[in-house]
Amino acid sequence: MPTTASPLSAYPPLNVQVHTPRLSLLGATDELLERLVPTVRKGVAISPPWPFDDPMSLYEDSPEREWRWLRSIWSGRGRVSADFWRLYFVVAVDGEPVGMQDLKGVDFARFGTVTTFSWLSPDVRGAGLGKEMRQAVLHLAFEGMGAGEAGSDAFVDNHASNRVSEALGYVPNGVSWDTRRGERAQIKCWRLTREEWTKQRRDDIELIGVADCLPVLGIDPRKSPEASPA
Repeated sequence: MPTTASPLSAYPPLNVQVHTPRLSLLGATDELLERLVPTVRKGVAISPPWPFDDPMSLYEDSPEREWRWLRSIWSGRGRVSADFWRLYFVVAVDGEPVGMQDLKGVDFARFGTVTTFSWLSPDVRGAGLGKEMRQAVLHLAFEGMGAGEAGSDAFVDNHASNRVSEALGYVPNGVSWDTRRGERAQIKCWRLTREEWTKQRRDDIELIGVADCLPVLGIDPRKSPEASPA
């Protein structure tokens, strides 16, 4: 499996890693974010149908795009409590950063629910990496953190994201509305239970650094008996 020789951070969330045979999710350190800047500068949202809701830094013109993108991650990394947290991961293939995968928990200690967000460089789309990185982060949530349920949502014309959700056992969970680039659009909501995830659980995904991260997020592993953190 892929590995990284990056030194350990004093901040445990930056040390969390998830490895599959095809890719790695690595805690989004500043060094890794800098390596992603050329991809962000080149453009991630490049044509309709636009995949992201407002406000979204990736819709801005460069260099404001890169500045706002970095500031949003720096701000998000610092906003951590038991009520709300968001883990940011850089997706690496053969050691090269190609996108991001986030995992967000709201009142996780009470409800055990998570949601995900991701993007990939246009250069590597269409090769199944979107599904692989979603499987990786779901393994972290269910196996490493003891989650009971995962949610996802995407605009109805974001066919790639919706296909991934359907393929991984999510079921439709209603619709909602949001804006993208100032225009209203409908969103399709999805829900994945632990029971459904277990049916497709993989045994070739490796978790690293999860146990040290749980206290930072206000997660008590004694109250998450399903979790087996690394």
